[in-house]
Amino acid sequence: MKWYGISLQNRISLSRAWLVGFACLAGTIGTLSFRTDLSFKDQQTTDSTQDKYGFKSLFKTNQFNANKPYIDQLNPRAVSFVQEYIRKQGKELQRMKGWGKPYFDLYDNVLTSYGIPKEMKYLSVIESHLQAGLVSWAGAVGPWQIMDYEAKRFGLRVGGMGDERMDFYKSTHVAAKLMKELYKEFGDWLLVVAAYNGGAGRVRQCIRKANSRDFWDLQYYLPEETRNHVKKFIGTHYAMEGGGGWTTLTAEETTQVKASMVKNNNQVPLNEAEQANTSLVELSGRYHSMVVANGLVMDIVQFNRLNPGFDKALAEGRKYSMRIPKEKIPVFEARKQQLLMESFRLLIEGTAATPNG
Repeated sequence: MKWYGISLQNRISLSRAWLVGFACLAGTIGTLSFRTDLSFKDQQTTDSTQDKYGFKSLFKTNQFNANKPYIDQLNPRAVSFVQEYIRKQGKELQRMKGWGKPYFDLYDNVLTSYGIPKEMKYLSVIESHLQAGLVSWAGAVGPWQIMDYEAKRFGLRVGGMGDERMDFYKSTHVAAKLMKELYKEFGDWLLVVAAYNGGAGRVRQCIRKANSRDFWDLQYYLPEETRNHVKKFIGTHYAMEGGGGWTTLTAEETTQVKASMVKNNNQVPLNEAEQANTSLVELSGRYHSMVVANGLVMDIVQFNRLNPGFDKALAEGRKYSMRIPKEKIPVFEARKQQLLMESFRLLIEGTAATPNG
């Protein structure tokens, strides 16, 4: 992955070591102390993943079909970029899911306190690759690449070794505040990503030139770096989540998915032997039944009988309690990341190994 700027490696190492311990502490401290320090007194505590999806024009039509994979319905103008991005960056992003977990946990806690979808944490991935000491050519600093004037506006110290833009906790609060302001203006998270990178003024100008608020219509009025930034965000979301998830749906598509959802109890009639020899494993991510069954050397018919509605539930972004033989659990735990990537490759390319049985 190509990142512009000067990386201060000594600060990165210190920040990573510090964050592992601090992420746990931050959960108990909450957001109160930071709000006191920086006078954030007006924040909502409603998670916008319940009512603010705002991703417009990401899919081919306004008729989202919850029974089809997200990738099959992705706007054709995004597919080729996402495919190439995943091919180049997929393995690196999967590794980041491991070493970056303390950062992502911290981001989740802070973003939801501002009513911002958790998936917006991937903006930090494409901004800085989670590098605390990154300094861009334009002077943006830290994991969220915040400019000095924005940092000062929200009360952060700027400059020198005490530059608080390099503080994961404090900079995430400022980034959340900025994203909230941008969403209030543009009402679309793709445009928020574009404005965060290229500036709100630039996006306003492009909207006027294109006479449209649709990213796909106005993208070529944006600098190449900015329009690719948005597409990298989409690709990172797919790679990290194993699917499009809630934040890649428009408001109308979200309403349709909610209407189609039924509670997944994963209840199937089991005989006594099956009850004794199987266990449940909770999943999230865009796993595919054929890939999982093949990887676990299970007959696909048996797998589907034990796991009704498996593909549909995960395609809708829900968690699923997968039932598999107890002796298969260590195999799944050892291979789950590989199976997720193979599942995603099946969705992108439409190819998979022949299932066993």
